[in-house]
Amino acid sequence: MPYFRVTVTGPDLPSDVQHALAEGLTGLAVSALRKSSARTIVHIDLVPADRYFVDGRPLTGGRDAHLEAGITLGTNSAEEKAAFIAQAGELLSGLLGPLSRGGIALHELHPESYGYHGVTQFDYYRRSTGVPAVPAGETGTLRGPLSPSPTR
Repeated sequence: MPYFRVTVTGPDLPSDVQHALAEGLTGLAVSALRKSSARTIVHIDLVPADRYFVDGRPLTGGRDAHLEAGITLGTNSAEEKAAFIAQAGELLSGLLGPLSRGGIALHELHPESYGYHGVTQFDYYRRSTGVPAVPAGETGTLRGPLSPSPTR
């Protein structure tokens, strides 16, 4: 269940570019991170450049973007995350043009602390696989349900 929040400077980003950004990030969630497109959310925040600061100063003379992604801890390898970051950087630059920094951050959230519709990812995986999430008497230990699967 990845949640992508993209902050882009300049409130003038055309609607077709916004759609392409959302579609591109959803595609990368599927291809690079093996996530379900139906469970992927993309939130685009357009901010005026004078409200976006680099080195303590408002950004001038160009566009920038910062992507933050919330994904479930333990569901992707270091290689998958590196591939996503590289491909997302290319996507941002390709759609938005040269960026002053183009930051990307993957936040891995513990499955007991992340969910939707009132169900944690921990419980979602446990219910969907029928495998107990933890051995009897233990808490906070990940196994079984968080092992690699085609899409999550």
